[in-house]
Amino acid sequence: MEGLKKSLKMPLFGNTFSPKKTPPRKSASLSSLHTLDRSTREVELGIEYGPPVMNIGGQNWKFEDGQWISESGGNASGKELQRLTKRNGQLEEENNMLKLKIEILMDMLTETTVEFHLMEKEVEDVKTQHRRKK
Repeated sequence: MEGLKKSLKMPLFGNTFSPKKTPPRKSASLSSLHTLDRSTREVELGIEYGPPVMNIGGQNWKFEDGQWISESGGNASGKELQRLTKRNGQLEEENNMLKLKIEILMDMLTETTVEFHLMEKEVEDVKTQHRRKK
C-alpha cells in the first residue's frame, strides 16, 4: 500500500511537465499565381495592374500616392478637394509669414520714428543753447 501511495504522490518541484518541441511547418503559398506562366498571368490580371480600386457603399476609392481617394460624384472632385486643401495650407503659411514681416517692419518704423524725434529734440536743444550764448 505504501508503494502505491508513493507512486501516486506528485513531487512539487520535480518532474516538471515539458512537452516535445513541434517540428516547424512547411510554408505553402495560398496563391496559385506562382504556378501560372507569364502569358496566363497577363490574361488573368491584365498587362498593366494599375493602382488598386474598390467600391464601398456605392463610392469608388482609388489608392494613389499612399492615400485612398474617393472618386464618387465626379472623378476630379476628390483630387480637387485634396489639391485645394494643400494649396489652402500653403497660402495660410504664406499669410502668417507676411503678417510676421509686417510686424517686423512696423517695429522698425517705430524705432526709426523715435530716433528721429530724439534727434529733432537734440537739434532744438542745441539751437536753444546757441541762442542763449549770443
